[in-house]
Amino acid sequence: MKPLQISPETAVTLAKQLGVPLEHLMHMPQHILLQKIAELSKKQSQDTTDSSSAAEALEKGEQ
Repeated sequence: MKPLQISPETAVTLAKQLGVPLEHLMHMPQHILLQKIAELSKKQSQDTTDSSSAAEALEKGEQ
């Protein structure tokens, strides 16, 4: 299996965000990497939604 075709900067960023060693990331099967990226994206969108909900609650409390 050949290494993923991504830039070094992208690889380092993904390894940090996914919490996996860079060497593991570069040899990870593409379908598994895509699944992990989708999970990370879903988590980040939920965090954003939670943050915006908290901000809205604070705004309503101030009014």
